[in-house]
Amino acid sequence: MFTKILIANRGEIACRVIKTARRMGIRTVAVYSEADANARHVRLADEAVLLGPAAARESYLVAEKIIDACQRTGAQAVHPGYGFLSENADFADALHAAGLVFIGPPASAIRAMGSKSEAKKLMGAAQVPLTPGYHGDDQSPALLHQEAEKIGYPVLIKAAAGGGGKGMRLVEQTGDFLEALASCQREARSSFGDDHVLIEKYITKPRHIEIQVFADTQGHCVYLFERDCSVQRRHQKVLEEAPAPGMSEARRREMGEAAVAAAKAVGYVGAGTVEFIANQDGSFYFMEMNTRLQVEHPVTEMITGQDLVEWQLRVAAGQPLPLRQEQLELRGHALEARIYAEDANKGFLPATGRLIRLQPPSESIHVRVDTGVEEGDDITPFYDPMIAKLIVWDENRDSALARMRQALADYRVAGLTTNIDFLSRLVACPAFSRADLDTGLIERQQDFLFPAASSVPRDVLLVACVGELLWEQHAARQAAQHSGDPHSPWHARDGWRMNLWGARTLSFKEGELLHEVRVRYVQERWEITLAGETTLASGRKLDGDRFAVELDDRRLVASVVAVDTKRTIFLYGSTYTLLRDDPLHRVDAGDSAGGGLTAPMPGKVVSLLAQPGQKVEKGTPLLILEAMKMEHTITAPAAGILKAFCYAAGEQVADGAALVEFEQS
Repeated sequence: MFTKILIANRGEIACRVIKTARRMGIRTVAVYSEADANARHVRLADEAVLLGPAAARESYLVAEKIIDACQRTGAQAVHPGYGFLSENADFADALHAAGLVFIGPPASAIRAMGSKSEAKKLMGAAQVPLTPGYHGDDQSPALLHQEAEKIGYPVLIKAAAGGGGKGMRLVEQTGDFLEALASCQREARSSFGDDHVLIEKYITKPRHIEIQVFADTQGHCVYLFERDCSVQRRHQKVLEEAPAPGMSEARRREMGEAAVAAAKAVGYVGAGTVEFIANQDGSFYFMEMNTRLQVEHPVTEMITGQDLVEWQLRVAAGQPLPLRQEQLELRGHALEARIYAEDANKGFLPATGRLIRLQPPSESIHVRVDTGVEEGDDITPFYDPMIAKLIVWDENRDSALARMRQALADYRVAGLTTNIDFLSRLVACPAFSRADLDTGLIERQQDFLFPAASSVPRDVLLVACVGELLWEQHAARQAAQHSGDPHSPWHARDGWRMNLWGARTLSFKEGELLHEVRVRYVQERWEITLAGETTLASGRKLDGDRFAVELDDRRLVASVVAVDTKRTIFLYGSTYTLLRDDPLHRVDAGDSAGGGLTAPMPGKVVSLLAQPGQKVEKGTPLLILEAMKMEHTITAPAAGILKAFCYAAGEQVADGAALVEFEQS
């Protein structure tokens, strides 16, 4: 077994590998970019080596720097994690040439499965079921369009070298094909350096089911059952579970044996995932093989009781698989939710910022949290905005769903926007609860998952008000302790006045809506009047940002995180945001964009879609911005005239930069 390995990755997966390596007595070397100098994986590893600037192409994607780090530290093997160089055959070859072990499959297997079109040919020869489509080398737009017509719409255009939902477009009618093809190829070139695409029949209401396979150098290969990854947005997985609901033992065996045949066809070694598109009638077709450990591998670990990273290390060291097929047992049900810094209500727009508060649910035999960040860390625009993976397990699916709902309700994140509330609605969605699954679930459940905006509940405003008053009292007591007379009544913030108790108004803003709350001090309690209704309230601080509050005859526990004027309230398993509207601290920000549309995050202008001087309607696409490895279309906010673009195609833009000069009609 190795005594020291280098982890050529960052974030959650690097921390995950370190955890298993440490348990096995293997020392670890982390690598990091300048943006990750204080990252959690750097803090956890035994050693760490700086690779270069924040951009991945100058740090995590430079094979020579990683090999040099191995040689300098004495690492014997490299675990690539997922993403970055994990499926780069040239990197695997370079490690072998340098006398280092690649903790992954042979380079030949990566190459065989790296091209979706070539992989389809191999799978066809191995008798693995294939989806109807075009996988040829002729990439002329006219021919591709013609092939799409033959296949019949809807079709899916997919980057041959793609993955993670990038370089993929659904086309439902012939008139949209060429534009979708161009966009797909642009994204493929940017993400993978290869714009080769394939076209496949898009199966209506498909399920995405994948099989975890594992092979060793002695010729053994097993499947560790299946995962259902049907719940997706932008072709990227949001929530995964194992086993797949409704899967019969016969179908599980059939799919597992097909996955093993796929792995053996390319001489596979190590952990891999064979992904299938499954029809509602139970038929299934090979989609692709991911020649690495998957993001969602923890659900497989939870239902099998196996550590797949340990299996990777043992197989890479030349040891046989720990178990044979007949020894593998499936127990219970597991779900994994990906906690992202993103705004689900704005098309899952990635978010950046500091994790002012980060309190995950308590871990146990039922709850696991895999993360690469800690409270106080930053989510930067340079890498994927995933905060953590929340994994739950129980004896059956209904119990596991209940565990997930509670764990999401217990999650506390403040400082940036997250998808936690969206995930809470998702696991509570009746269609998901009854396992009515397909890759279009999020789109067809729009009304439930994206309810119309409404004012915050009354209790949230009451809690925000009590939190404000308690914080004032706490701050006053702290100031009194540091004064010359800590017992002076002049330090108290209890609302006492001569002959009667004091009263005041607290104001909170919810978007453009102003909420005014009238507070009258009544001994050690407050009469809070909101929208003409009065509530008698009291409260006491607990630990951190938590406090107990009484509202008339009700008692509850809530949390309020205050940063400048922003108040993040955690109540009833949901997160709400208000702004404290303090007249003494108001600043007229003006219109910093000067009438222009602004960049939602740092990125690069890919394409300009309109002409200066052009009259446009609301929603007209104006330009395409590439940020966080995804394309985002910037549209007209209203009918008007596009006066000018502030940047040319190919130019980098900063967060909040004005992109377009626009005059509203």
